[in-house]
Amino acid sequence: MKRLRYPIVSAAPFAHAARSTASLCFTAAAALVPAFAWGAWIFGPRVILVALVSVGSALASEGFANMLTRRFTLGDGSAVLTGLIVAAAMPPGVALHVPILSSAFAILAVKWTFGGLGGNWMNPALAGIAFAQVNWHGDLLGGWVMPRILSGVDGLSASTPLGYLADATGGSRVAMPLEVLKKAGYPVSAFDGSVTSFLNDHVFGPLGAELPGGYVDLALGFRPGAIGEVAGILLLAASVFLIARRILRWEAPFAALLVFVLASRLSGGANGELLSGDALFAVFSGGFIMTAFFALGDPVTTPVSRPALALFGAGTGALAFVFRRWGAQPDGSAFAVLLMNALVPLLDKFFPPAGRSRKGRTR
Repeated sequence: MKRLRYPIVSAAPFAHAARSTASLCFTAAAALVPAFAWGAWIFGPRVILVALVSVGSALASEGFANMLTRRFTLGDGSAVLTGLIVAAAMPPGVALHVPILSSAFAILAVKWTFGGLGGNWMNPALAGIAFAQVNWHGDLLGGWVMPRILSGVDGLSASTPLGYLADATGGSRVAMPLEVLKKAGYPVSAFDGSVTSFLNDHVFGPLGAELPGGYVDLALGFRPGAIGEVAGILLLAASVFLIARRILRWEAPFAALLVFVLASRLSGGANGELLSGDALFAVFSGGFIMTAFFALGDPVTTPVSRPALALFGAGTGALAFVFRRWGAQPDGSAFAVLLMNALVPLLDKFFPPAGRSRKGRTR
């Protein structure tokens, strides 16, 4: 048997763990299942079809890449997770070619062009989402539908809260977006009214505060939105589970959330007053939770050390706020992460892991 004179080293990241890549990816994918089930209950069974074609396209693309490279990676779960994240960002009524081509782009053009899992410098799923937003903006806008609890029927077209707010205000900054939406005719469920009244009577009222109507609908996903992003409460619960299982590192997501909340709160209202922005509306009205907790945990496209992770997350939160406030897209969270992915080598250079100097030499 011929001996090799040099070790075979795979692409980064290099970390020893008792758990396999497959267990990590499939556990993260399983954590997304409740959000998809909730989305199917809110929007109808077409949600399942969108998820299936997205995951199927990712698996088919992975298999094609395996055939070309003579490697077998279908069992590591990364393609399944990529397909689910792409599907999570899709509107329920989206044309099926959009998630199919977006997942194929994520796997073939982003993941395997750079050598497969561990070699890509940007998050494949978010690259697929950005690919869809750039190429099929009209199809995405036409795919938003009203939840059945608000409309009473399936498939009724509607705008997302962010899109509806932009149309109602002409893109102007407002201090109380939910009040503007209600005055413009945006629907609120009876369930929201009942829960809000209960909370005000028994929780916020005794504290001298009051919760306006509409926030319960936002938190539970009773609004037009992407399939896997509307269930903000379920996504936060899944994130706690992944952090507790040490599958997701907390530094980057929490830094991103902190900066995004502070920027949204400090942004002010129509007259630019400080501390008058609606941070709760900002967090639950778009796809920021999904991006922060299911994309910033990718060990391949994020830094290694804790300071670098915190800066990576903070930069993502700041860019997500800037893109949402002044960008062409209602929600630019995916583009924020992709831009920060390009800075990962720089962050790893200036904030190396413990035991390694900036020049890459072990101390």
